[in-house]
Amino acid sequence: MTAPALSIVIPVYNGAQSIGALVVALQELAVPGGHEIVLVNDCSPDNSLEVCRGFLVRSPVPTTLIDLARNFGEHNAVVAGLREARGAHVITMDDDLQNPPGEVVRLLQHAHRTGADVVYARPIEKRHAGWRNLGSRFANRIADLVLDKPKGLYLSSFRCLSAFAVRQVVAYEGPFPYVDGLLLQVTQRVESLAVEHLPRAHGRSNYTPRRLVRLWLSMFVNFSVMPLRFSTVTGLALSALGIAGAIWAAASALFFEKTPPGWASLTVAVMLLSGVQLLILGLLGEYLGRLYLTVNRKPQTVVREVLHSEAAERGQQRSAIRRV
Repeated sequence: MTAPALSIVIPVYNGAQSIGALVVALQELAVPGGHEIVLVNDCSPDNSLEVCRGFLVRSPVPTTLIDLARNFGEHNAVVAGLREARGAHVITMDDDLQNPPGEVVRLLQHAHRTGADVVYARPIEKRHAGWRNLGSRFANRIADLVLDKPKGLYLSSFRCLSAFAVRQVVAYEGPFPYVDGLLLQVTQRVESLAVEHLPRAHGRSNYTPRRLVRLWLSMFVNFSVMPLRFSTVTGLALSALGIAGAIWAAASALFFEKTPPGWASLTVAVMLLSGVQLLILGLLGEYLGRLYLTVNRKPQTVVREVLHSEAAERGQQRSAIRRV
């Protein structure tokens, strides 16, 4: 089948109310070289799967539906979609209509114009809840440190990838993919483009604080050893503080002939050191636990079935005829 110029990958979770309007708008885009849509049903608890199946019958553009057997997280679903994408460029976006479909063509044009492997959409004004905005800023600040991210670059799920970048991402087979970490590991041709960001049309964000923490852990632990280095520096600093305290206590006993009472300070010191030790053990346990799950081949995704639209099947038939 002739590869289109653009593939649009959309993970769908609790998106039955919004995915219809999004797909219809994407079908109407005029993309030179053609485009396809890849929908990934991330084991959504609502009727998103039935809604997506409807597009396979009447879609005027090639559409692929991937039905996952269970939910492993957004980034896992995105990687599953990237594996089915055939475009020279691939755009990933959410199903909530906060990213205007019209910005898709602008992202693609910017990628062509700059030759970048990755173009991130940078919202002119974010329309998330306050706590989500704070969480995003925190994640981006930490990413500056642990991912060797270009300073000021905003990481978002609305991004345009070259086929080269897509091949590098899908080569990762571990159970904890973090798409932005994988991209920043393989290329420095990264650009950003200011785009509109709309208020959420239906429902609320699927990212809970717990899911955000899991995402941050994937960024910290899977793509950097900086937490371990931070633990080392913290241990050295506390050791130096302990040595200084021991010298001060010995000097007080020898030269001032009195030993400080110190019960409160001793208790605080023990609690501080115990907390730091448990934190370091927790970090080591997180690294070892993820290594254990990777060695035991915890699945990245479990695909129940992959369905193609009639337009895609007709394209495959025409391609077969040309080959004959």
